[in-house]
Amino acid sequence: MPTDCISYQNSGYFSPLMNDYLDQKEDLQSLYNRFPKLENFENQILEKQKNFEHSNRTALVSTLQKQYATIETSHLTQQNIEALKANNTFTITTGHQLNLFTGPLYFLYKIISTINLTKDLKTKYPTYNFVPVYWMATEDHDFEEINYFNFKGRKFRWNKISTGPVGRLSTEGLDEFLEIYALELGTTTNATTLKKLFQDAYLKHPNLADATRHLANALFGNHGLVILDADNSDLKRNFIPFIKQELLQQTSHKEVLKTVEQLKDYNIQVNPREINLFYIEDHLRERIIFEDGKFRVNHTKMEFTEEEILTLLENHPEKFSPNVIMRPLYQEVILPNLCYIGGGGEIAYWLELKSFFDAVKITFPILLVRNSVVLTTEKQTKKADKLGLSWTDLFSKQADLINKKTTDLSDFPIDLSIQKDFLKNQFHYLHSIAKKTDPSFSNAVKAQEAKQIKGLENLERRLLKAQKRRFNDELERITDLQNELFPNKSLQERQANFSEFYLENGENLIPKLIDQLQPLENKFEVITL
Repeated sequence: MPTDCISYQNSGYFSPLMNDYLDQKEDLQSLYNRFPKLENFENQILEKQKNFEHSNRTALVSTLQKQYATIETSHLTQQNIEALKANNTFTITTGHQLNLFTGPLYFLYKIISTINLTKDLKTKYPTYNFVPVYWMATEDHDFEEINYFNFKGRKFRWNKISTGPVGRLSTEGLDEFLEIYALELGTTTNATTLKKLFQDAYLKHPNLADATRHLANALFGNHGLVILDADNSDLKRNFIPFIKQELLQQTSHKEVLKTVEQLKDYNIQVNPREINLFYIEDHLRERIIFEDGKFRVNHTKMEFTEEEILTLLENHPEKFSPNVIMRPLYQEVILPNLCYIGGGGEIAYWLELKSFFDAVKITFPILLVRNSVVLTTEKQTKKADKLGLSWTDLFSKQADLINKKTTDLSDFPIDLSIQKDFLKNQFHYLHSIAKKTDPSFSNAVKAQEAKQIKGLENLERRLLKAQKRRFNDELERITDLQNELFPNKSLQERQANFSEFYLENGENLIPKLIDQLQPLENKFEVITL
């Protein structure tokens, strides 16, 4: 079996919009700046260098230094933070929610794609510096999306009430969670490492943002990853002009709606609000809406005149939080960023934003679909070989796979297409006769043809069913393997947590992934552990 697996477009797991983007369909080319190819980064660098407000680097570096003040930081990460002061340093960024203990596996793949792309760019453009950035989604408020992870088919959930931005949420109570989770890990050396990793992140830090920073730094700090919490007054001060424009002119709503209309043949990922901002405090994150000449905070009694809200913005920019439409702009204003790396759903909503970026005169980043991976064991790979399964087979829908393998295993044809074609030829002759007589005979011929074709189709289905019973053992082994690699008939990377694989592979897991993943190749990798 090949180790490079299958292209994204042929995997069956990408939306029509993503497939068309990856195929660089002409109709979509106005929705992005440059396609992610190594040679396209030269002009991206020159454009960003020209248009970026380089004075914003001061607040960025100062904020990062404060956020890393109490963390054991690798020399490479310290070097990368320091390098951000220079005008020839650029970032490659991925963003992710603060999922408990990283959440699903693709958290790793996003960050590895980001790290590896900076290496490729440094080789290609040695006179520039490239820093991998993980933008923590600390201002999100949908706690139900992040308060659990799956381990060996079981869901481990942190039951807690959360009403404000999740980054500020207290980690209190996670000691009890760890006691339950630790029982499942066992007592091996790798299990002990995982317990300590969880303990050091979540039991020694007061909030979810600090805990997640510690965890991501522990996993990727040696590879130079820079982790940013943008829920910060100094960073938002540099974003004030764009918040003001959003409040007074609603530019994003007008521009994104035009693009949504252009994408009407696809499923739209997000729809813009009239004002794409939230008001936040420690235990509150609610939409800002404009009604009856006043700015109101939804589900509260707070309201502001235009003068009052602009004064609040000037004095307390940290109380304004960008939503899914405005967050990408915030990122590109405060970071000297060249490329955003995300999953298919993320890239889909970024494609809605190009005209908005153009309207506010901010350079639109290159959009790269993150690496996707299926992790397999040598035993599973050998089993697939023995069963005659290709990766195309394993990525297919289970019903289709079973039908195909039943046909392959059968020592005679199950498909009765030849018989159906023969029957249609016979009836073709009868139709020619029917044309020469009255219509009632013609209708009788049509009815008889439909009846006999249907009869053959029924026989075909019964024959397939009979052969499935005959090959039940082989087919069961096939479905068992597919279910192992695609739990819940879904992608492994969306179901399993990294700890499941760390338990077996330990500290070799991440270096092996970094060594094998190629960020610009647009294909599912199959990596045997």
